[in-house]
Amino acid sequence: MSKTPVDYRGFRLSRINEPRFSHAKLLLGWVGYFVLYFLTENLIPPQACHPVHCALDDMIPFNEWFLLVYTSWYLLIVGSLAYGFFFDTDLFRKIQTYIILTQVIAMAVYILWPSRQDLRPEVFARDNVLTRLMGFIYAFDTNTGVCPSLHVGYSLGILSAFLKEKDLSRVWKGLLTVYVLAICASVCFVKQHSAVDVLAALPMCALAEYLVYGRGWWHKWAN
Repeated sequence: MSKTPVDYRGFRLSRINEPRFSHAKLLLGWVGYFVLYFLTENLIPPQACHPVHCALDDMIPFNEWFLLVYTSWYLLIVGSLAYGFFFDTDLFRKIQTYIILTQVIAMAVYILWPSRQDLRPEVFARDNVLTRLMGFIYAFDTNTGVCPSLHVGYSLGILSAFLKEKDLSRVWKGLLTVYVLAICASVCFVKQHSAVDVLAALPMCALAEYLVYGRGWWHKWAN
């Protein structure tokens, strides 16, 4: 998918409202998100959160190998936004707007209905680099504010944007779909989310999809 690089040589903060640079303002959404994340993580105690669990969670074993897929999610976000920012500002607007919408919806739910999951293993069955890294992630990423899963929300938003790219081949779309589905599954295998969190992300994504792309895409999928 070859694109002409966006020319930022004339960019100045004083020119950020100009049409060719205004998309950069969407990055401020991350500032708002991290502020809310910090507040919800520190002001809502775990005992005030509702436990999220279903029978399927007990059938999914912990597997540290899924950590490789789980953490690659960060590269997916940075890579997709960077590509859009430097090569396709329309794609960047769609992805970042979708992400902001899921952030707003999820944070509203986290505040109005605080949630937590108690699925993390107390002791790892194996001691290796991956389990040690998993323990490190558990230490700084608490088990609260989990439903709906933003891991799933962001991933499906990025997938949705790229599936609509006409000049992206079916092979790449297929590979990206498998990869994103693997990310969505990985959150359960590393016990960062309940299967309920994954399912709860679907209506959140459906609303974001409608708000970003409008009725046209709903009618297209229905047909």
